[in-house]
Amino acid sequence: MRAVRIHQYGGTETLQLDQIDTPTINADDILINVKAAAINPVDWKIREGYLQQFIPYKLPVTLGWDVAGVVTQVGTEVTDFKVGDEVFSRPDIARDGSYADYIAVKASEVVLKSDKLDFAQAAALPLAGITAWQCLVDVSQVQAGQRVLIHAGAGGVGHLAIQIAKAKGAFVIATASAANQALLTELGADQAVDYALGALTEQVEAVDIVFDTMGGEIQANSWELLKAGGMLVSVVEPPSEEKAKQYGVKSAFVFIEPSSRILTELNKLVEADQLTPLIEHRFSLEQIEAAHLQSQSGRTRGKIVIEVN
Repeated sequence: MRAVRIHQYGGTETLQLDQIDTPTINADDILINVKAAAINPVDWKIREGYLQQFIPYKLPVTLGWDVAGVVTQVGTEVTDFKVGDEVFSRPDIARDGSYADYIAVKASEVVLKSDKLDFAQAAALPLAGITAWQCLVDVSQVQAGQRVLIHAGAGGVGHLAIQIAKAKGAFVIATASAANQALLTELGADQAVDYALGALTEQVEAVDIVFDTMGGEIQANSWELLKAGGMLVSVVEPPSEEKAKQYGVKSAFVFIEPSSRILTELNKLVEADQLTPLIEHRFSLEQIEAAHLQSQSGRTRGKIVIEVN
């Protein structure tokens, strides 16, 4: 089968389309014929070697940890799936990934795909959707009527976070460039903010939750936007505990794990027409370098998908 692997860490030139054996599954695995995968920033951060101390891979490794496809084989201990099922997953990041014709995934990390999603949309949802759900629902415990600020609302995580927060009844404020203001409104944001027009403290009234997908100066400038007792949750870098105490708020850093529970919840929102993944770019396996460069540009509206089979 085809698989995009890295044999060493580095730039996009390290991405190599190889012919390798189809994975052998464990008793608790299923084998998925990959129809679509998605690009996430963690993919190229792993490729560059930024996470090698955190996730010590034995190279070569197949990249990609969003997948949608069709079950072609089930392990001897698997009872929830059968050959022919259409499924999607954010699989274990420590195993070989989804830039390939086939991927072996633990059945416990997989859910059936909603009929309202095509394979590309289903592949676009898991990692970013789990991230948004875990930050807003599990950690921040967003409630109806709360004010939520989502940084980079037009991005892969942000555009799903807007929809999830709205589904939970929050008043949603989202930031983006001038070119993406209309998109924020289309996604359901109650207030669209152009970050280039000045300090957010001059554009945004105090909020209960800040969802930080940017880090750095943007995170540092977010503390004073929070109400007393509010929450700053980040997926980029751990927020300062000292700053949280100073402002009388809570903080959290989230690095997600596979979660069929959350995928099931996301499916429910899809079925209720409250959640739709946005795909701006589609590439083939042969175009993987261009796909990574697009992700690294930080200028994608929604998601980047690899159409595999």
